[in-house]
Amino acid sequence: MIQELHDKLINQEITATQLVEDYFKVIKEKDSKIQAFLTLTKTQALEEAKKVDEKINRGEKIGILEGIPYAIKDNILVKGVKTTAGSKILENYVASYDATVIKKLKDEGAILLGKTNQDEFAMGSSTENSGFFVTKNPWDLTRVPGGSSGGSAAAVSAQMCAFALGSDTGGSIRQPAAFCGIVGLKPSYGAVSRYGLISMASSLDIIGPLANSVEDAEIVFRIISGKDEMDSTSIDLSNSQNTEYSPARAGKIQNTKFGLPQEYFVKGLDKEIRDKIEAVIQKLQNQKIQITKKSLPSTPYALPCYYIIMPAEVSSNLARYDGIRYSPITNYPACAKPACRQGRALAGRQSPITNLYDLYFKTRGYGFGQEVRRRIILGTYVLSKGYYDAYYKKAQKVRRLIIEEFNKIFKDVNFLITPTTPTPAFKIGEKSTDPLSMYLSDVFTVAANISGLPAINLPIGFTKNNLPIGLQIIGPYGSDCSLLQIAKTIENIVKASL
Repeated sequence: MIQELHDKLINQEITATQLVEDYFKVIKEKDSKIQAFLTLTKTQALEEAKKVDEKINRGEKIGILEGIPYAIKDNILVKGVKTTAGSKILENYVASYDATVIKKLKDEGAILLGKTNQDEFAMGSSTENSGFFVTKNPWDLTRVPGGSSGGSAAAVSAQMCAFALGSDTGGSIRQPAAFCGIVGLKPSYGAVSRYGLISMASSLDIIGPLANSVEDAEIVFRIISGKDEMDSTSIDLSNSQNTEYSPARAGKIQNTKFGLPQEYFVKGLDKEIRDKIEAVIQKLQNQKIQITKKSLPSTPYALPCYYIIMPAEVSSNLARYDGIRYSPITNYPACAKPACRQGRALAGRQSPITNLYDLYFKTRGYGFGQEVRRRIILGTYVLSKGYYDAYYKKAQKVRRLIIEEFNKIFKDVNFLITPTTPTPAFKIGEKSTDPLSMYLSDVFTVAANISGLPAINLPIGFTKNNLPIGLQIIGPYGSDCSLLQIAKTIENIVKASL
């Protein structure tokens, strides 16, 4: 789609202004039902589009993303635009600087349409945990779009933007991409700068693209990736030994070895998803592609490991939201739910703040939603004296074991094929009262975050109820470019059979 739009712009078959207006028309028609956007930036978008049109009229060359409209998850900072991270505690916060990925997209001339809804501070798998409203799945408005990047996935799926950016901490790009029937790339940890991303779990977070095709995801990834002096964890992929894996980059998929980790094909995997993945595997094998069964014995421990490390980092990162900095809450509701200092309910009246303790208690109690409070409490607990060794330290040891198992398996195979999710998109409200059931939505995606590996979701078909199904491909650390090349080849094989 991006290349097609680019060609139309340079051939003057359409203007950037018309393109932007067309997308806002689609947003107006669809978003009242889907509710993917939290903030729209129409005035700025049209101003930028006008500049692109003037440049084209002068006969100047434009970049591949110049004039292309996109959306951004609301935990990525855009200077002068409200950035809430889906939370009431940041309801009035306006970013004072651009995230590195935004700066790169602005330099390229891409046009921001608006910021998308998400689970609060990226904590959730359904976008039901937003502090503002629930986003719906474009394929079935009674179902969730996934999370936490559900707004971005829904916006791309509903053709309300050409592409979008999301963040992935435990599957938050790939899972909603699977639920919404689009491509979602989680890059290697550090391949994309996190500067300007509101932190959830710093050792797990990564920004990545959601798009309608692997080609589009690759175009965006090449623009936003790279070493950044503002992020000490960022890397230059060109220095990775896995970047130039020749069989993959040449598209010679027959020379590529794939592994099927059996721990991902277990009881609980939806039968329709299993059948679709097995059908894809059969098509690959028919083309003499090497696919062998493998084992990752520590896979069952990835999810509990993640739900110890992640809340611990959440507890630390969210300590900065104290009611004084960023977005002070000045108008508390008269019937706020949190108890006051003495443990008495506010009971329909505003409670005066008389000391610092009351300020913290009231601000964080009202500003943070239930899931965020749950994870802060869990994280504080596993980091506390007497429990650090029993939980957090042990989880870090398990993390190292999982990384070593991936390193070992990638000595035998080049890439892994797995399901992206255990089920198709579930009903809104179906799992909202059962946190453990909700957490299981990430059972196939968290290991890549724990290990820092690149992984991509590919849409491979639909269930009998017309719900999208996704397949996940995981590569060695730093193999992002090769992973994208292989994903394009598999995408073409899948499309040819649909």
